[in-house]
Amino acid sequence: MNLTFRKELPIIGIVLMPFVYLAFIWNKLPEKVPTHWNYKGEVDHWGDKFSLIGMLFMVPFFVYVILLVIPKIDPKKRIALMGGKFYQLKFFLVLCMSLLALYIIFITKNQSFSGPNLSYLLIGVIFMVLGNYFKVIQPNYFIGVRTPWTLENAEVWKITHVFAGKLWFIGGLAIVLGGLIFDNNSFTIVFISLVVALAIVPMVYSYIKFKEIEKKSV
Repeated sequence: MNLTFRKELPIIGIVLMPFVYLAFIWNKLPEKVPTHWNYKGEVDHWGDKFSLIGMLFMVPFFVYVILLVIPKIDPKKRIALMGGKFYQLKFFLVLCMSLLALYIIFITKNQSFSGPNLSYLLIGVIFMVLGNYFKVIQPNYFIGVRTPWTLENAEVWKITHVFAGKLWFIGGLAIVLGGLIFDNNSFTIVFISLVVALAIVPMVYSYIKFKEIEKKSV
């Protein structure tokens, strides 16, 4: 067994967890299962239980494959420069996706949400983890705040990712706390607003910084 494969085994095990859980409860699932919930946590769409298998391939498995492939196809080979940091990032992202898949299977089996909305918590944690790693991400075409201005200027990339890292960590923490404190009905709009802000603000910031640096160089 080569070293690379051995290193990937823990992550592969995490990817397989939802598949194992689904196989374990498969015979206990009805033929028709809830596949979508509205913002109130009520089931508003039903489907065949085989659709759950597709969901598992689209969530943890697909994310793992993408993260496995992009360092090999990165034309600038900058992602590889992250070394162990990228492996840690891959581990945490795949873990979050597998936990999300496990949660979806669990609430599908029980046909309702129960307790704090784990999906908010996991999404918040993902923002926090990504924010923590933003400062070490080298300019590339796959991960990070990829705007024309960050990709054009290495200094803009660095400044933007330091800023975005802090913003995403704080925003992720706010999502986690909101998911714990508020119910689904009252937090949904706030959650969507936070996610939109976390996506747009760094892009606007990168444009402003690019213009500032451009003006100084004239």
